[in-house]
Amino acid sequence: MAIYNKLPLLLLISIILLFLNHPVLADIDEEDVLFTGINSYRTSQNLTTLNKNDNAECLADEIAERFKNRPCTNDTGSATVPGTEPQFADYPKILAKCHLNVSDTRDGSVMPACVPRLESSLVLTNFTKSQYSMSLNESKFTGMGIGKENDWIVVVLTTNTPGGTYSTDDHDDDHDDDDSNGFTFSIGLVNYLLVFILSFCFVLCYDI
Repeated sequence: MAIYNKLPLLLLISIILLFLNHPVLADIDEEDVLFTGINSYRTSQNLTTLNKNDNAECLADEIAERFKNRPCTNDTGSATVPGTEPQFADYPKILAKCHLNVSDTRDGSVMPACVPRLESSLVLTNFTKSQYSMSLNESKFTGMGIGKENDWIVVVLTTNTPGGTYSTDDHDDDHDDDDSNGFTFSIGLVNYLLVFILSFCFVLCYDI
């Protein structure tokens, strides 16, 4: 049967289409590098590693967005004199965008740093070899979120206390997340089936 002779071609086409359909891995992000670097630093200090906190990451993104057009100077970011940090009049609105409020975040720590071109060799030291190292050495912190814009990168530290979890008790959101994961899995399976069917049809047409 002619179709059996085409099976190797069918398999080859399927593999090629699946490869093209699979998302290409992006370059390593500065946020990922910093996340790993901070946890490595804490490990070297005999401290527990920090878990990723999505709401803290959201807040870090929003804060970085506010800083992005400010230039790096000798008294900005990690070099800011304590007590002179920039204040945002709309901070409650910033928190609300991330489903947070002041009571969720009062025990946390927000640490912005400005590094030209976000040079990876300098970003980590802006946290581990600056006034921010005091917070990184605190055992009370259990989570972390990171955001960046232009030359600014922001780390938000969270705790497991009610005043620092950076999370809201919203069961509906959890339910939506579960549904989304299931939907994503279903779409992925459909994509693979479509690739196989299209490959099969192509071979049949080619054989005719």
